[in-house]
Amino acid sequence: MPTCLPLVRRRCHACGCERFRTGGKFRINAHRKLLDVWLLVLCTTCEDTVKLTVLDRTSVRAVRPALLDRLHANDIGLAVELLQDPALLHRNRVALDWQDAWRLETGGTAHLDQESIDVSVRFAAAIPIRPLRLIAEGCALTRAQADRLAKEGKLVSAVRLNTRSAGDFTFTLKR
Repeated sequence: MPTCLPLVRRRCHACGCERFRTGGKFRINAHRKLLDVWLLVLCTTCEDTVKLTVLDRTSVRAVRPALLDRLHANDIGLAVELLQDPALLHRNRVALDWQDAWRLETGGTAHLDQESIDVSVRFAAAIPIRPLRLIAEGCALTRAQADRLAKEGKLVSAVRLNTRSAGDFTFTLKR
């Protein structure tokens, strides 16, 4: 599950840093009956502000009143929703950095002593991560140990373990 908003990866024109953070602030600009809306992100090094385009020259009538209220209120939940929108990321040519922005809840370590365990992983949010890394952390293994178990056929899953995934999956671990 996420613990904070992910960092936005984009090159800063002022200092060259490639990490920006967001606090969920929006900027709305009206041109007669047209709206421009941006999500503001700050460089982690020099605090320079960059605007990520959310709406561009959109008619006021085309924007739902509830959405407009959330934009005016700087709703952090809306910022989370927008940051997970692939179209917004593509349009602004940015990517998300989820490092240190999530935590794994395993429900304890009593299951680790069993000979064979079947585990179902559910994501609270679409956080792209390698399943092998998640399994290693949840089962108190090193990445090398988890990789070795996968190669030996003792760690089995229907999804590829070495590629990033953001969807729920299951796996079986045999010791």
